[in-house]
Amino acid sequence: MRLLNRLNQYQRLWQPSDGEPQEVTITELAARCFCSDRHMRTLLRQAQEAGWLRWEARSGRGKRGMLTFLISPVTLRNEMMEQALNKGQQHNALELAQLAPIELRALLHPFLGGQWQNNTPTLRIPYYRPLEPLHPGFLSGRAEQHLAEQVFSGLTRFSQDSTQPQGDLAHHWEVSDDGLCWQFYIRSTLYWHNGDAVTTGQLQARLQMLLTLPALRRLFASVSRIEMTHAQCLTFILDRPDYWLAHRLASYCSVLAHPEHPAVGTGPFCLKIFEPELVRLENHDRYHLTHPLLKAIEYWITPQLFEQDLGTSCRHPVQIAIGDPEELSQLRLVSNSISLGFCYLALRQSERLTRPQAQRVIDLIHRTALLQTLPLDEGLITPSHELLPGWAIPEGSAHNDTPLPSTLTLLYHLPVELHTMAQQLKAAMAAQGCQLTLIFYDAKNWEGCADLTRADIIMGDRLIGESAEYTLEQWLRCDPLWPALLSDEHFSQLKATLDQVQRHPDAPQRSAALERVFAALMSQAILTPLFNYHYRVSAPPGVNGIRLNTRGWFDFCSAWLPASIR
Repeated sequence: MRLLNRLNQYQRLWQPSDGEPQEVTITELAARCFCSDRHMRTLLRQAQEAGWLRWEARSGRGKRGMLTFLISPVTLRNEMMEQALNKGQQHNALELAQLAPIELRALLHPFLGGQWQNNTPTLRIPYYRPLEPLHPGFLSGRAEQHLAEQVFSGLTRFSQDSTQPQGDLAHHWEVSDDGLCWQFYIRSTLYWHNGDAVTTGQLQARLQMLLTLPALRRLFASVSRIEMTHAQCLTFILDRPDYWLAHRLASYCSVLAHPEHPAVGTGPFCLKIFEPELVRLENHDRYHLTHPLLKAIEYWITPQLFEQDLGTSCRHPVQIAIGDPEELSQLRLVSNSISLGFCYLALRQSERLTRPQAQRVIDLIHRTALLQTLPLDEGLITPSHELLPGWAIPEGSAHNDTPLPSTLTLLYHLPVELHTMAQQLKAAMAAQGCQLTLIFYDAKNWEGCADLTRADIIMGDRLIGESAEYTLEQWLRCDPLWPALLSDEHFSQLKATLDQVQRHPDAPQRSAALERVFAALMSQAILTPLFNYHYRVSAPPGVNGIRLNTRGWFDFCSAWLPASIR
């Protein structure tokens, strides 16, 4: 990159005197910049014309000239970055930033948060890790799940104001009296991000592709076939009623990409750049619902930004700072909530761990101060007292003295707080005469985990989407945890029970039936929630329209910047 080379050369000239005037020969300068004397004269002339330095040559072979610096490399780098951003050259700006990782936080500060660049309202979010590809089906990360819903659309969607699905690509739908025929009426003015008109046949093809994925085949187990019964109508034929169907189609895992171009969607934002160090979204001019107020959203993924002092934006992914995390005093808390999602503990009951013993483990967690005394950052978590609001944890027994087995195995995955939880539980069980062997699975879900079938105790994280009850039904139906944890007979009974629950056309009855399923799992000492997270979003003054969703992110369509921001 030419800009980066010029900045490197300027820094080589600057460093020997730390910016003080220098008496030096052309040959000495050329040696610093690894070039010829002739090219060095060209570089000096160009830098002087740009106003960076002043070079006063002296006549005579080998005479020393006077080199005076007019701008520091840090200031020059900032100016170059701003010029690159104004021209839409985000990669150039990031390359310039990576030049000095120690100074990166201070360097990026002017460019984070809300900015008008080249008359374009842009929101830049510093992020602590690369984002995973937005592949079809289930995604493990909250950020990826949120991003999928910003880039792609489903036949239906969830809104922040309702737990029931709303129309999206389909403007409405009708259900037959027996619940076996669902007709979704497709909007007539839909466009892909590449500008092509959307056809109902493309949506049908993409849905059929999704149903070839094993996890989604389990999710849509009741769907027999999908027919295009009209140029603007898709009909789902079911072999048994499933009144969660509109919810399933509204989930992020069911959003629809172009059948031939998997990165092209119809959502409010289209993907312009998706790389390990930078993700850039730009609004979709022909979006069919509320049009975004921002032109662009950028994730600046620079791990060096957080190596020493993690800051709010990456202290934990549930706490997001839109702006420089070092300037927390200037950022304002714009939204916060307690997550509906939770970290959980599940127990495999067997000859090694009986139900009374499993309940004893749960009592050690909920009937002692273990959760309240976890050595974690203050305000990050809150101990769970219910699975969902109103779904209380069984009280257990204050006098459960059942001896624990001498040895047990605990398997857990991310998030990092479960490292701490595992160590605390190991110490608590050791005090009860049980040696707990810990196995860490370095992932965010249980896909591909070979140890899942042999662990006695399992800890993980259950993300909750916009419709909490439906998300938990999806968890039981699709997560590899349950067939690995339960006996074949018990898991078959669970699936049959879920099929009965989904037959209720009345949403409150369906939710009440599902609550009884989870109440049974908790009362049988198979499952207990551990703690919920405090979701927080902080932003600099002037970034408006931010409201937390259930995943701890915010709808990018509603954020906006006043024109006065600089």
